[in-house]
Amino acid sequence: MKISEPPRPARLNTAEDVRGRVPVHAVWEITLACNLKCQHCGSRAGRPRPRELSTAQCLDVVRRLARLGTREISLIGGEAYLRSDWIDIIREIRSHDIYCVVQTGGRALTDGRLAKAIAAGLQGLGVSVDGPPALHDRIRGVPGSFDMAMSALKRAKAGGLRTSVNTVIGAPTFAYLPEVMEHIIKAGVTHWQLQLAVAMGNAVDHDDLLLQPYQLLDVMPLLARLHGEGADRGLMMIVGNNVGYFGPYERLWRDHSGEDVHWAGCPAGQTVIGLESDGTIKGCPSLSTARYAGGNLTTAPLEKLWARSEALRFNRIRSVDDLWGFCRTCYYAEVCHGGCTWTADSLLGRRGNNPYCHHRALALDKLGLRERVVKRREAPQHSFATGEFELILEPIPGRDRVEAKPPAETVTLRRGPARRADGLVPELELCRACDYFIWPDEMTCPHCGADVQAAAAKYADDVHRREAILGKLQALVGAAERQEVQAGSAEL
Repeated sequence: MKISEPPRPARLNTAEDVRGRVPVHAVWEITLACNLKCQHCGSRAGRPRPRELSTAQCLDVVRRLARLGTREISLIGGEAYLRSDWIDIIREIRSHDIYCVVQTGGRALTDGRLAKAIAAGLQGLGVSVDGPPALHDRIRGVPGSFDMAMSALKRAKAGGLRTSVNTVIGAPTFAYLPEVMEHIIKAGVTHWQLQLAVAMGNAVDHDDLLLQPYQLLDVMPLLARLHGEGADRGLMMIVGNNVGYFGPYERLWRDHSGEDVHWAGCPAGQTVIGLESDGTIKGCPSLSTARYAGGNLTTAPLEKLWARSEALRFNRIRSVDDLWGFCRTCYYAEVCHGGCTWTADSLLGRRGNNPYCHHRALALDKLGLRERVVKRREAPQHSFATGEFELILEPIPGRDRVEAKPPAETVTLRRGPARRADGLVPELELCRACDYFIWPDEMTCPHCGADVQAAAAKYADDVHRREAILGKLQALVGAAERQEVQAGSAEL
């Protein structure tokens, strides 16, 4: 069966999607049953939930998502294939022309299971790979899980599926990312999504997996290098929503269309919807259920919950006033809104202040400061549970501290409300001298001090010069090829 690719990424949002509050991408945990024991699993997957939705209820969910305009559904678990009717769910999704992908650890994705999923219309398979064999097996809690994951990737690709790898970046794993990239390129993978380990569920129990915020200064340049090396070898790196934020690589992380795109704030409850296997609905599948559950599909229609639930609407009405700490002072406050809600809320019990930000780590580093997180309370033993962490600001060991204080928790709004009436955020422009995003009316770049207009003019001249040189080279190559053709004809 030939798998058709959509003409454009199904989950790629448009301005109309944001204005219309369309749940473009649904991430759906169809069961919590799992056959791995991952140390960073936020949902503490293992056994099915006591009251998971019936087949009829699941098929109805698909139909309702289709009416709301959903274009992509990612089936997750636990392990989605451990649910006996997962093929029926895939078939229903495809009957509505919704792009369907399954995310898996691959431990028991047999040839038979995979063949049935492809026959039902499955289009993509994402497999988790967190390190080289021994490290991956330790983190996933099952010997041989690395080999099983790679086998699933190769068989899925042979079956015509679009294959991708998902990698969680943690303190003991990020140094092995180059080795992971080699493995997945050899397996024929074309898309590699990475995200940071988050302080939720099992990851609180194993907090040694968490990066320290200051380690972003090492992680981000490494990711940028691998991004370029991967692109040269046919591998597209896609960073998750908890990576980045307005450092020197911001355009690199968001740009998949040749445009100068930047982070526009957490999409939870705006163009993303999360569902748990018992019918609980959230704006993002990873958020704390205790704080962000927006109702249950067994007691109210999906459409009503999506439109009216306060727990799902927080991103539609939030402003800079919701930010605190460093994020409240930030140059990008009105656009960024504190980065990933999941990361900040899980760590500190409150959204709006995210220490896992490259721009922030760089700004503090200039002052001779860094941030460190320390666990103070364990997480309860239930799904999507969070503990309590303390955020410590301290001098960098062995470095002289600059005599300047971090800004106080106050900021003057630059352009009015954080979100316009149409739900869109203000658009920034690039400083062509340093590749940082800046507000459109800046005359001098606040990051590198360059004359913004002069840098833009020089950039335009450089582009024109390169295009001219390329045009001449293409003309020379074309002339040489014509001469070869003519010479060959003459010999005949």
